Amino acid sequence: MSDTQREARDWWRSSAADVPKLVTETPGPESRRMHANTAKYMKGLSSQVKLFPVCFAEGSGITLTDVDGNKYLDFSSGIYVTSLGHCHPKVSEAVCHWAKKLMNAHDFSSPVKERLMEKMASVLPGRLNAIQLYSDGTAAVEAAIRAARAITGRHEFISAYRDFHGKTLGAVSCAQMSRGAALSYGPSRAPGFYMVPRPDPYRPLWTKPDGAIDTDAYIRFYETFIREGTVGNVAAFVLEPVQGWGGSIFPPDDFFPKLKGLCDRHRILICDDEVLAGMGRTGEWLTLSHWGVAPDIVTIGKSLGNGFPVTAMVAREEHGEALEKISASSSYGGNPMACAAALASIEVIEEEGILENVRTVGEYFAKRLQQLKERHPIVGDTRGKGFLLGVELVKDRSTKEPFDRAGELVYQKAFRKGLAWIPAGHILRMSPPLIMDEKRAAVGMDIIEEAIAEVESELGYR
Repeated sequence: MSDTQREARDWWRSSAADVPKLVTETPGPESRRMHANTAKYMKGLSSQVKLFPVCFAEGSGITLTDVDGNKYLDFSSGIYVTSLGHCHPKVSEAVCHWAKKLMNAHDFSSPVKERLMEKMASVLPGRLNAIQLYSDGTAAVEAAIRAARAITGRHEFISAYRDFHGKTLGAVSCAQMSRGAALSYGPSRAPGFYMVPRPDPYRPLWTKPDGAIDTDAYIRFYETFIREGTVGNVAAFVLEPVQGWGGSIFPPDDFFPKLKGLCDRHRILICDDEVLAGMGRTGEWLTLSHWGVAPDIVTIGKSLGNGFPVTAMVAREEHGEALEKISASSSYGGNPMACAAALASIEVIEEEGILENVRTVGEYFAKRLQQLKERHPIVGDTRGKGFLLGVELVKDRSTKEPFDRAGELVYQKAFRKGLAWIPAGHILRMSPPLIMDEKRAAVGMDIIEEAIAEVESELGYR
């Protein structure tokens, strides 16, 4: 590696030298004031904000600084978004260049769009090169639904329990719709959308005589469901490769290859929703590649623009003509600033050896997660690949009863110690920036372990 390349990779280290650094109680007084004022008008805030109402003022690399001057180690990447670090110089400069030159040209071509199309086609596997650009993940999923119907001439879709795909009618119909007492996602699923269980190794629905999860039983159920529960007009299975909102749940290694065989037999497409997991978070461009399966359609977002709103729906080359039947026109999708952010992000992944770093530091994360499981009685399960990680807390390992209160307390305690991360009830999710090294990874994992130990003491487990 040349000195120039090394300097480019190290741009974030100076800002991370003293992280975490806390100068007030957290959340601090100014954070509390700003949050209270904002919450007068902003409604429907997420659980992570309600549990820890901090107000951020600045981000650099793997750190976040709040309005009170407290500096946090980022273990969330803005919920899987700023994967290359906050305000990566190359991405920021690319956006600024086009913000001063050409901000929007509707769906016309531009020099930076041409370069992005070529770059995306060169890195995505399996002849995925029929591309449409959008500005949020839900829009990309809706486009994938339209594309699957155009490609197959069919109208039904199957998705999985606890998957998450967005918040508009088609996307939310592919996901769990119940959110407490209010029917905010209902009152009914769109016609032609069905859900089935998917394999969760920690909480399997079907097992073999030896207690291991029985993936074949899931596939047999899908066969029966297609025959008995649909009208035989299934266009696609719409699935996350790893369930993000559901708790960083990874399927058994044989699941997707067997699902691909089922779909091939029934001429059903695989629509791979990689909005959360894609673009290097698990050490591959697409997480589905870990299992040797190439999707027919993929949706990409979050990390694609490293914080700038740009997403994509991409189909295999042979389906490109069918995509002409659905418009690629979008008010904001594919604008020059968005294309510049996406192009720069992909180039950073290549130039800075990001995939290699994810694989290497990911091994360290896997070791530390295993240690958490061995040392702490409320840790029922840990899972992860690369920089997509989860810890599931339970009241009792034998019953596996979810421990939501412990999840809230661990989340809050770790945040007070200077770790910005993501709760999901009894499941703690971690998605650090992909540039993070092992030294800072250790700092974050130490904070998490300290918080778990403190909660165990408070709740009588020690």
